[in-house]
Amino acid sequence: MVAVLLNWVYISFTAFAMGFAHSKFVERTLGYRIKGTDSVIFIGLVIATVYAQLFSLVYKVGLAANMLLLLASVLIYAVWRREISMYWASGKSCGRRVKGIMTFALVLIWAYCTSRGYMHYDSDLYHAQSIRWIEEYGVVKGLGNIHVRFAYNSSFFALSALYSMRFLVGQSLHTVNGLFALILSLEVWKLTEMCARKKILLSDFARLGAFYYLTVIYREITAPASDYAIMCIVFYLVIKWLARLEADRTEAVPFALLCVGGVYAVSVKLTAGLILLLVIKPAILLLREKRYREIMLYLSMGLLVLLPWMIRTAVISGYLLYPFPTLDILAVDWKIPAAAAALDAAEIKTWGRGLNNAALVNLGIREWAPNWFRTMLPTVGKLLVIADVLCIAVFVVFALYLFTDRKRRTAARMDALLVLTGVLASYLFWQISAPLLRYGYAWVLLTVVLTAGMVYDIFLTGRNILSGVYVCMAVAIAAFTLVKAASLAGYVYETADRPYYLRQEDYGEYALESYEVQGVTFWYPESGDRVGYAAFPALPRREEISFRGAGIEDGFCAGE
Repeated sequence: MVAVLLNWVYISFTAFAMGFAHSKFVERTLGYRIKGTDSVIFIGLVIATVYAQLFSLVYKVGLAANMLLLLASVLIYAVWRREISMYWASGKSCGRRVKGIMTFALVLIWAYCTSRGYMHYDSDLYHAQSIRWIEEYGVVKGLGNIHVRFAYNSSFFALSALYSMRFLVGQSLHTVNGLFALILSLEVWKLTEMCARKKILLSDFARLGAFYYLTVIYREITAPASDYAIMCIVFYLVIKWLARLEADRTEAVPFALLCVGGVYAVSVKLTAGLILLLVIKPAILLLREKRYREIMLYLSMGLLVLLPWMIRTAVISGYLLYPFPTLDILAVDWKIPAAAAALDAAEIKTWGRGLNNAALVNLGIREWAPNWFRTMLPTVGKLLVIADVLCIAVFVVFALYLFTDRKRRTAARMDALLVLTGVLASYLFWQISAPLLRYGYAWVLLTVVLTAGMVYDIFLTGRNILSGVYVCMAVAIAAFTLVKAASLAGYVYETADRPYYLRQEDYGEYALESYEVQGVTFWYPESGDRVGYAAFPALPRREEISFRGAGIEDGFCAGE
């Protein structure tokens, strides 16, 4: 637990520095000031991810990468020491003492959960090995040829490798998911402001969804699974977007920057791509005012975020986007065979649908959905999906309601409709492609809570906050919070005897066997398919391996 806290201090120190430097750049070039420590740190994490990926293209991500990052951070603090001192001084007001105490409590809770818990099955299957490949080699040509899941190449793994600190603490830390959950929980804490402002906002509904999601994942947040990271990122971006709509919907800069954050989400998990539908709003604002230079600047930012991830994907798999073998434009000798990529894509879909047979990938939704609904969803998941289907009908009615009457079609409601459109499109994409709940929990929850928020806006806005409706909502939230608090207390009681108060629980250990290829020892499990982190390089099963050259540094090609 102490190792987690110290790791977070270092991550926050460097991420805040990077984010603050970017905020000064935005302030000077665009005349917009980024507020909120969480926003600055989030931006810094985006920059650190891009940096880790760029560094991996030339060298392994370890001590050297951190020394350069630390040097840059110290220089930033030195150059802007006066501005940073003023920034922190402005936050030390009496009104923020309660928030400070609550922040400290949340830090301890998430540090505890990050120090121990359930290690996600896929983390010991390939996440840990993916991170170690980045730690040991940076990037290797054709790595996906020895295990196709290495080709998934989430940018989150590069960020995890950057901050794993194996060279310092003797184990590869995996704390970044916990930090993302902490940042999101600080945003959720703003639900307590409802009584003070005597008003319920659409962003509060999104915070409720995020609150529920955080109570689902705290037992397994220790795992470096990109699914948790992307869901937290999506919730965070949607909440920030809605909060900006509620503060000032006419200023394009924050919305354009949030769209750059959406590009970052795509690099973490490709399936988050439809969140970029939100780019419609800043595009309209900028084009209307003919701010073409700014448009080019935002496009450059997005490209800078996306390009290192695409280059890594190309190096690892031979494709710009994987697994999409139809986008086959690279003529490289390390390319994963199109048939293998297509099979992998089919397996992702069929696994999410509960079919476990890639040959069934072309089954229609009417054929696979009933069994998926019965066998792949928990009870709460079933209720949420039923609610989501009903929300689609509500969305259609709501859209007709706005487009058939100009008086109803306010700018605020149209902006809200755009957000709901992006969320629903993402939900539908998840539903028809690979509807494993953990792949799309954010879309499933946001569809319900934002639709509820829209209905509230039409029928309940303007009612006194002490009315029966609000009292019922407050009681329901309080009861849910107590139930989840009791669950958390029970979890702490169950895991309190585990010896992870100084260090973090490590990856799993498994009985492995080995074989040699061109003098390199590869490991694989005696049974099952999980290999953990310690043995390297390790694969889920014994595979035929073909080197491109004399050793690992030259990469791998497809077998004969």
